[in-house]
Order: sequence, then C-alpha cells, then structure tokens
Amino acid sequence: MAESINGNVARALTIAGSDSGGGAGIQADLKTFQELGAYGMSALTAITAQNTLGVQGVFPLTKEAVKAQIHSVGSDIGVDALKTGMLFSAEIIEEVAEAIAFFGWKKVVVDPVMIAKGGASLLQVEAVRALTRKLLPLTMIVTPNIPEAEHLTGMAVRNKADKLEAAKKLSSLGARYVLIKGGHEAGTEAVDLLFDGSGYSELAGRRIETARTHGTGCTYSAALTAGLAQGLDIEEAVRQAKAYIQAAIEDGITVGGGHGPTNHWAYRKRGLVPK
Repeated sequence: MAESINGNVARALTIAGSDSGGGAGIQADLKTFQELGAYGMSALTAITAQNTLGVQGVFPLTKEAVKAQIHSVGSDIGVDALKTGMLFSAEIIEEVAEAIAFFGWKKVVVDPVMIAKGGASLLQVEAVRALTRKLLPLTMIVTPNIPEAEHLTGMAVRNKADKLEAAKKLSSLGARYVLIKGGHEAGTEAVDLLFDGSGYSELAGRRIETARTHGTGCTYSAALTAGLAQGLDIEEAVRQAKAYIQAAIEDGITVGGGHGPTNHWAYRKRGLVPK
C-alpha cells in the first residue's frame, strides 16, 4: 500500500454512482484505487441497473444520504484526494460542494459523467448549471471527454484549437487544471490536452479499436485521484493515469454482449504498479 505525502496510507474517496455490471462507477474506482495502492472509500449518489448492453434503471439516493456518507468518511478516516463521478442532480451536486468546502479538501478531481456508453442520460439538465457554478470553483482538475466538454462549454470541439479554447472556458469557471480527453477523436492516436490556466501539454496514446471501453472515464479519473492521494504532482498523476488507462484498454476483458469493461489489473500485470 503506497503512502500519501504526509506519511499515512494514501486515502482516496469516490463520490459516484454504482454500476451493477462492475465496469464503471464506484466499482471501477475502487478497483483502480486498489491496483494503484490507495485505500479506497466511497459515497454513493445513485444505484444503476446496468450491464454491457446499457442502463436499465437509475435510482438516486437522497441528498441527506450522500451527505451522511461523505461526513462519515471525512470526520474519521480522512481524505487525501477525491473524485466525483455520476452526481445525477443539482441538489446532490450542491451537497457535495458544501461537504468539500466544509472539510477544505483541495485535491478534487471532477469527472463530469453525463451519458453512459449506451446513451442513457446520467445527469439531469438542471444539474449542469450547479456543476459549473458550485463544483468547478472547488476543483483541482476536471476531466471531460469531448462530448462532455462540448456540453459544458456550449461549443463544438473538432480539433486541437477547439480543445484548447474549451479548456480555457472551463478554466475560467474555476477549475485549476483541465484535462480534455481525446478518445472520441478520429485518428491513430488518442491525444489528451492538459491545460494549467496559462499553458498546455499533450499526452498521446495509441488508439485501440475495441468495444471494451465501458468505464474508461471513471477509471482514468480514479487513477488520477490515486496518484494525487499519494502525493504526485498533477502532471505526474496525469501521466500515470494515462499509462494505466492505456494498459486497461489494450488488455480489455471479454464479458457480456455489448460495451465490455477495461481490464483494471492490466497495469499491475505489466509490472508498472508504483512502489
């Protein structure tokens, strides 16, 4: 088990929905935390009935239930870094933002989960405003894919210049760093753009033609969170997370008849787990 920067066991919290199929949501997050040597904790926002073929049902928890879970963890175990995934509603987003502010947590990764692989909406329309106004100002790094970046900014993202412009817009909403993922672009590489408020860098990975991509966003952001919990700086954490998700996609596993999951133990099997 890796240690955080303060010498304690690295503690990572996921605030997200449950995926009964195990490929995304808190299941993917906790698997990733474990693989990267962080102690994983969770606060559920909703329960989904979900498999590789799609989402059959979404059952949100109350905002009181979400708050109670976060405060139970924060008041006893503590949190070195956290990520948010499917938050579902404006009232849950506001509750999460209030809890983050209450505990003063700084290493906050926001994965703005909006739509599942099968097309089901996982974020209510009115929740987008709460996310941009309440949560992004408390965020260290936001990690949208291209469709999510388009939805949040109201602009089309078709090339590198568009990605940079979208990143600047998201940065202006309060996020200290913006990571726009390039998985939805055409080409032989998936190129992610990391913007720090003034400059940017790019991370490229070989594009893999596969149907086993369910939960890639959750897994990528969870790997990033684990790195931050262990004391990595933002660029180191992003590079480790990129390598982790690249391995997970390349070595995807076959279960179910639709969009299968990535392989959460591929990185470890390659001997790449941090010491």
